[in-house]
Amino acid sequence: MTHATNDGDIAGPGSTEAVLEAALRVREAARRVARGTGPAHDVLRALSGVVDHDRASLARWDPRLRRHVVLADDYTPAAREHLSVRLHEDPLFARVRRPGGALWLHDVPPGLRALSTTVREVIEPSGFEDGLTRCLFAQDGRYVGVLNLSMERRRATRPGSAQVLDLLDDCLAAAVDPPEGTATAVERGAASQPGGLTSRELQVLAELTAGRTNREIAERLFVTVRTVATHIEHILAKLDVPNRAAAAGRAATWGLEPPE
Repeated sequence: MTHATNDGDIAGPGSTEAVLEAALRVREAARRVARGTGPAHDVLRALSGVVDHDRASLARWDPRLRRHVVLADDYTPAAREHLSVRLHEDPLFARVRRPGGALWLHDVPPGLRALSTTVREVIEPSGFEDGLTRCLFAQDGRYVGVLNLSMERRRATRPGSAQVLDLLDDCLAAAVDPPEGTATAVERGAASQPGGLTSRELQVLAELTAGRTNREIAERLFVTVRTVATHIEHILAKLDVPNRAAAAGRAATWGLEPPE
């Protein structure tokens, strides 16, 4: 869709004016996320007007779990799992984990591409030809999260999009690292829990890492066996794994274990 600018010209979706308008929508959506009054998916939708992409992910870094917690994305479950658990170990990631750090796939040297687990496990299997990883930092210098964009084909860069992304760093960082007390309890809980699991589901999952039966878990958590079985069904569905052994393996990668 096109629209008239103030001077009477027509601004198309790839014009500088359209990119700037999209940036304002990104900033407003990010403010709503930081206040706990809007979903993170709105940020990604608005970003499509700044950088044309096919897949996107906005994730928060959890230093306690040493993993990224996805706030919004449209990647496959396998790609999401890699970006959550293994992205920070990729040699490519070390090149962008700095304030203002951003890296386009088409700028990665062939030798480094060959070393990248993300290229081998996400980009190549998905058929992406280009993409962008941009690290986000709080004003106090803390690394707080990452934005990933992927494209199924190379696209022409929209006018001013690189500069606009630089200007959006602060609001994107605030969206993944809202001030304490500004996000709703539901969003704070969902953002901090790996795999989107509830606190009780994490307790059950931790017990699975010890190889306990449903009855043993029920006795330790003071719930019924049926309740444990229901929690395990939800855990398997949320983690997209086939059985409790696979779920326990996922928990082990997160460093999750039951209390003594």
